[in-house]
Amino acid sequence: MPPRLRLTGIRKSFGATLALRGVSLEVAPGEVHALVGENGAGKSTLMNILSGALPADEGAMDLDGAPYAPRDTLDARHRGVAMIHQELSLAPHLSAWENIMLGAEPSRGGWLRRHDAKASARAALERLGHGHLDLDRAAGKFPIAEQQIIEIARALRTEPRVLVMDEPTSSLAQADTERLFTVIRQLRDRGVSVIYISHFLEEVERLADRYTVLKDGQSVGTGPMAGTSTTQLVRLMVGRDVTELYPTRTASPGSTVLEVRNLSAGRRLTRANLTLAAGEILGVAGLIGAGRTELVRAVFGLDRSEAGAVTVEGRGFSHRQPGASWRQGVGFLSENRKEEGLMLPLSVAENTVLTKLGRFGRLGWLRRREIDAAGAAWIDRLGVKASGPGQPVGQLSGGNQQKVALARLLEHPARIFLLDEPTRGIDVGSKAQIYELIAGLAREGRAVVLVSSYLPELFGMCDRIAVMRRGELVECRARADWTEPSLMAAAVGAAA
Repeated sequence: MPPRLRLTGIRKSFGATLALRGVSLEVAPGEVHALVGENGAGKSTLMNILSGALPADEGAMDLDGAPYAPRDTLDARHRGVAMIHQELSLAPHLSAWENIMLGAEPSRGGWLRRHDAKASARAALERLGHGHLDLDRAAGKFPIAEQQIIEIARALRTEPRVLVMDEPTSSLAQADTERLFTVIRQLRDRGVSVIYISHFLEEVERLADRYTVLKDGQSVGTGPMAGTSTTQLVRLMVGRDVTELYPTRTASPGSTVLEVRNLSAGRRLTRANLTLAAGEILGVAGLIGAGRTELVRAVFGLDRSEAGAVTVEGRGFSHRQPGASWRQGVGFLSENRKEEGLMLPLSVAENTVLTKLGRFGRLGWLRRREIDAAGAAWIDRLGVKASGPGQPVGQLSGGNQQKVALARLLEHPARIFLLDEPTRGIDVGSKAQIYELIAGLAREGRAVVLVSSYLPELFGMCDRIAVMRRGELVECRARADWTEPSLMAAAVGAAA
């Protein structure tokens, strides 16, 4: 059977940076093809070329045997190639249904058939188990996880021949991930070619028929997924074995440094009580919309609390402010690095010191050399792939942007870390680094709240795990007292 898609010798440069060095790739009809590699390996650049967002400098593409060179993303969609981006590409001011139908709105005589458009959008969401979402609500008002559902629904609605999924489960809870896997298998059975990009290698192992590994802009391995271990993939990706993803650590919690009492903030956080000790890593689990993100935002002061109090090292607040949190040594890492976590036009170094600029200046003048030195130190320590501390952070891959956002908390320095999906979109080698950093913080006596949709991460890193359900923190136990089934049962309100 001839390939559905063939890419040959694709090259792409950004100034002096050679992002792709002649990549070739073939995908058959009805095949799930995994594309894996470290952050900065060139995966997203290659897929942006395929989806029409970027032109290639050299190389050729064929779609079902015909030359394929899309003018833009809309042209690519019309020709049957759709992409779900790692970084959300929604229009936040438009409603959910307007985003899902964008560019393909049904009309008659120049008039929009609103009822038909909404029905089509609803059907796309129902395939993902989210037919309950408010279609008229602005997309930017949804939590990141639900925005990701809207993005996936938009791609599925077009019934593509080739569907590119770039980290589609990075913000999804386990139940939503399973629904998406079912949809992917249905698409494969109907002959759709799926290119699946993920740093969750167990997902790749479950879903993919074949794989291709990119490293430094080149394909370094391809073959059938059957008989290929995740260890082999990791070795191709990083050029070495990553034997222990989660660091070993003996928990030795100290005194309580954070206490939350009857905290509520809006309809998604109705009540939460928790304590956090120095040297402890506390995980927060739950389904999409359960209130995990709202909890840490309210604790930090980004969302105004309606009731309850937060106590930090003995000092209580009924209504917190982010500035006060920073001054108390509480740092927050947003799940939405693109809009909240970073200032994309600013340099890596400037983002790193953003919360303590006063220490790098005098009389309104910044000491640029010292700022760059601080940025360079974190680039080295965290292994950030950047041309230097002066490079705009918006030019980095998503995983490297996440490292810069974490570096700011470490540079500040925070004593209490509120981390919302800290490894979202980060490759396995970088995850090992981030996990070691988090474990190191706990060893130093600092305290960490780790919000994650990824259960192995919670079980691998945390001393205790709390579960949010419908806006309420319903249970908190030592890690050893949970199993994945019992934790999911608590999250959905079922008997374990």
